[in-house]
Amino acid sequence: MPESVYKVIELVGTSTESWEDAIKTIVSKASETLHDLRVAEVTQMDVKIEDGQVEAYRVKVKLSFKYRD
Repeated sequence: MPESVYKVIELVGTSTESWEDAIKTIVSKASETLHDLRVAEVTQMDVKIEDGQVEAYRVKVKLSFKYRD
């Protein structure tokens, strides 16, 4: 395997439907400008509550992509 370097950034995504949709939103949006996405590690999950109801799912991820000069 050739030597590689990866950059890791932290992103937050939201969804009114589910944590899975929030993750898909992050990956979809990030893939528009970042190339060679590798791993999305979920570091935190929470929900926004309003009037006793879940209004939004929020996910924080560390997203890695291959570093290029």
